[in-house]
Amino acid sequence: MTDTLIRNIRLFIRGKLREANILIKSGQIEKISKVVSKIPYTGSLDRLVEGRGDLVLPSGIDVHVHFRGMGERMKEDWYTGSCAAAAGGITTVVDHPNTDPPVLGRRGFNRKLVDASSMSIIDFGLNGCARGENIGRLSELWRIGVTSFGEIFMADGRRLAVKGDDLGKALSEINGLGAIACLHAEDDETNQKLKRKYEKNRDPHIHSIIRPPESEEIAIKQALLMGKKTKLHFCHISTKNAVNLIKKEKNIREGLTCEVTPHHLLLSTSEYQRLGTYGKMNPPLRDPEHKSALWNALNEKNIDIIASDHAPHTIEEKETNIHDAPPGVPGVETLIPLMLTAAKQGKISIGRLIETTRLNPAKRFKLEPHGKGNLEAGSDADLIIIDTQNPKTIRGEELYSKATWTPFEGMKGIFPRITMLRGKIIWDDGPAVKKGYGNFLPGAGAI
Repeated sequence: MTDTLIRNIRLFIRGKLREANILIKSGQIEKISKVVSKIPYTGSLDRLVEGRGDLVLPSGIDVHVHFRGMGERMKEDWYTGSCAAAAGGITTVVDHPNTDPPVLGRRGFNRKLVDASSMSIIDFGLNGCARGENIGRLSELWRIGVTSFGEIFMADGRRLAVKGDDLGKALSEINGLGAIACLHAEDDETNQKLKRKYEKNRDPHIHSIIRPPESEEIAIKQALLMGKKTKLHFCHISTKNAVNLIKKEKNIREGLTCEVTPHHLLLSTSEYQRLGTYGKMNPPLRDPEHKSALWNALNEKNIDIIASDHAPHTIEEKETNIHDAPPGVPGVETLIPLMLTAAKQGKISIGRLIETTRLNPAKRFKLEPHGKGNLEAGSDADLIIIDTQNPKTIRGEELYSKATWTPFEGMKGIFPRITMLRGKIIWDDGPAVKKGYGNFLPGAGAI
């Protein structure tokens, strides 16, 4: 492993941006020192990286991606997904299990692990399914190393949905393991009733009407009631009342977290005119009042994590009516760049950005033992070097996901110049490592 010095950078230390150098040894941060102008480094090095006064931040951890692969390689695979992540400053992901085939047991887990290990250029964890056919056997997945369980779909209308007694049994079993249940909170009864009512309406905006804010709120209340003792993580919350429900519950219990996506922070129902069916995701786009509430909750620390819910589909799949188009948008490559733009606009501080894209995900999903902490001595040298004066206009055809489209077309993003993982440059205007450089990070239950 090479020893590397990153010289002349700006680093966020104890709440302030300071000039610094970072010495990396054997893939971990050895020392952070002050810049001493005009004095050259005289030690023995394998690599010297000139920081040019650029901003250096810890790279991101995205705990909600769907990198597809296996039977859905036409949408994404672990190489293209991990390249997209690295290009956007993400060096660790947690992939969710609703793949083809799904991660229901040892066989499905091992197949996915082989696929990811051979292709990924970034580190990764794998979640396990918790639904009808494997409830009662979740301990097998926990012992072989899943990060957590879910995304558990409370409303789906397909075989993925986990409702009623099955949901209660799943949450109870997950609690017994000491694991985390990641919940997609929407109420199936509410959604199906409205879907039947508006099934002949093909206007894209109808998707937000048939999956209303009340659907999310009903499901969150149900999950909080059924999983009183379970460690719950609510995925992609999208409404102001969801924020209030979770905030209130956090005051009386521990083990509860939630995430928000860039598309729910930055887009609203007004975007259907521009996006059409490309704006379909679950939960759906909301009215602007919800977007404002999400920003407030994020900055008031009532939302813990920013995650992309990267869920790419092909253009051919999206080019149909709103009811038949699959839900989901790509987002892993644009998460950090969009949030850096938001920071420059004063919507979020750099400190809060680091908390929600690195520190909180690492702590919540037990990734700290794998070295996934802050930029400090002893932690993995996972970092991004950013020229903040060089924003880029986001174009879907220029991104690395197989989707080749983005809901953020034309928006500004501040992309990293260099991305490093465990002290090695993995992205420098293109991939700088071979397929398979990424490591699997076993979950807390692995034996």
